[in-house]
Amino acid sequence: MKIFKRLENKFKKNISSNKKLANYSWFNLGGPAEFFFKPENTNQLIEFLKDNRKNKLKITILGAGSNTLVRDKGVKGVVIKLGSNFSNIKLLKNEVIEVGAAALDRKISNFAKDNGIGNLEFLSCIPGSIGGAVIMNSGCYENDISKVLVSIKVVDIFKCKEKEIKSKDINFFYRGTDLSKKFIITSVKIKGEAKSKEFIEKKQKELIEKKKLSQPSRIKTCGSTFKNFSKERKAWQLIQEAGCHEFKEGDAQISKKHCNFFINNGKAKSSDIEKLIDKVKKTVTQKTGINLELEIKIIGE
Repeated sequence: MKIFKRLENKFKKNISSNKKLANYSWFNLGGPAEFFFKPENTNQLIEFLKDNRKNKLKITILGAGSNTLVRDKGVKGVVIKLGSNFSNIKLLKNEVIEVGAAALDRKISNFAKDNGIGNLEFLSCIPGSIGGAVIMNSGCYENDISKVLVSIKVVDIFKCKEKEIKSKDINFFYRGTDLSKKFIITSVKIKGEAKSKEFIEKKQKELIEKKKLSQPSRIKTCGSTFKNFSKERKAWQLIQEAGCHEFKEGDAQISKKHCNFFINNGKAKSSDIEKLIDKVKKTVTQKTGINLELEIKIIGE
């Protein structure tokens, strides 16, 4: 409690303890964060990181929680979630948009539409925030972040300084990058193409409808559980092929609409979801010889 009192004196309302993380995960599951820090701006984030050189608390970064399973016993150390001031979106020149890392992907897509900037419609179908989308190299329908990214600004956890990294200096691959875990993304620049608002709106609606037809919505899920093995052998196909599509664990089950989406029916524990993940992974390996990799992130004790 000594550490918390000192942090509270310094960071006031931006720091809390024993914070319920289920409210920040789309699964609506998980135990508390030992400490929870929501910085107002980059300067305050840097100040906290400098202070943490003394405390040496383990740092976990949490985005929108759209692809994160928090374990039942919660997270030790400090969970950092960027505050609302990191959600700003502004238009620069030459169809470049600068956004705070906490800005939601669909809001960026709508902002682009309102400003006649196309080729960012795919963001309307990606749950979560742009910072997480960069780390994951998120994408769908033949587009992904690597194709539209100009640069990012990051804060180095250890050096406690902000710097800009150009897109050309990042190695992108399927659902990932080689960005160091010591970086916290604070803002992102992306570039689209000049298009009419009508054209963008039509394309956006088409993609959203396509997604609604194939993926479950308005349920407690964190999107695709496993990465696709290849274009020819997608994760959902392997799950179905291995006969896992009707597996259940406690109140966790696999979506009937898309078997790569795992669901909290309302009374599941995080351990139920994790047991279901392990059971499917093991069965798919046994039946197909393929080792599925997680797309969602699991954090905590």
